[in-house]
Amino acid sequence: MIEIVPAILPKNYEDLKDKIAFVRGIVPIVQIDICDGIFVSSKTWPFDFAFGNTSTEEHFNKILNEKEGMPFWEDIDFELDLMVSDAVKNFDIYTKLGAKRIIFHIESVGNLKEFGDFLEGIDIYIRELMEIGVAINIETPVEGIFPLISNIDFVQCMGINKIGFQGQEFDKKVLDNIKILKEKFPDLVISVDGGVNIETASLLIKAGADRLVAGSSIFNSEDIMETIEEFKNL
Repeated sequence: MIEIVPAILPKNYEDLKDKIAFVRGIVPIVQIDICDGIFVSSKTWPFDFAFGNTSTEEHFNKILNEKEGMPFWEDIDFELDLMVSDAVKNFDIYTKLGAKRIIFHIESVGNLKEFGDFLEGIDIYIRELMEIGVAINIETPVEGIFPLISNIDFVQCMGINKIGFQGQEFDKKVLDNIKILKEKFPDLVISVDGGVNIETASLLIKAGADRLVAGSSIFNSEDIMETIEEFKNL
C-alpha cells in the first residue's frame, strides 16, 4: 500500500497544532514544510518570528530546550521538509524538533561534494533515529543526486515548479524523474511532493512513487479521513 503523508504549511504554531489535530489517529506521520523566506519566498513556522508572533517563539524555544515537545508528538511522527537556506548550518537545531525524517533540498545545500561529506559525517546515533532525504526540484537534473544515494534514505521529487506554496499546478515532468531514479536505483524509496491529488496519484504510483505527500488536496477536502483512505486504496 502506498504511504500517504499529509503536508502542513504552518502559518504559525496554532495553525500547526490545528492541522496536526485533524490527522492525528488517521496517519502515522505528517510532513511539516519549514520555509524561511530566503530559499523560498514564503515564510512558515517557526520563521513567522518576523511577524512578532511571540506565541510561536515561546513554543519553539521550549521545544529546543526540551521543556515541551512538538504538538501531539506522542501520537504522531514528523518529517521536516527544510525549504531553508541554513539547513546544513543549523542541522543540529532542526534535529532538536524530534523529527523521524529530515529532508534537505539539493538546490539549497551549496557545494554537492561538501554536502556529501556532511551526510557521510552525520552521527551514527542520529542516523539510527532519523531518516535523511533529499528533495529535488522538477527542473534540476536528477543525475545530480546520484552520488548522494548511498548516504540517504529516500529522495523527494517535487511535482511543481513553485515550491513553498500549496495548490500549485502539477508538472508531468516529475514522472520522468521518478522513472529515471527507479531504473537506476530500484530499491530507492521515492516520495513525491507537490501537485498530488486523487487524479495525479495514479500516474505517480505507476511511474514508481512509493510515498505521496499531499497538502491542499487533503486539508481542503470535505472529509479528511475519507480522502486519505481514497489515496491509500489507489
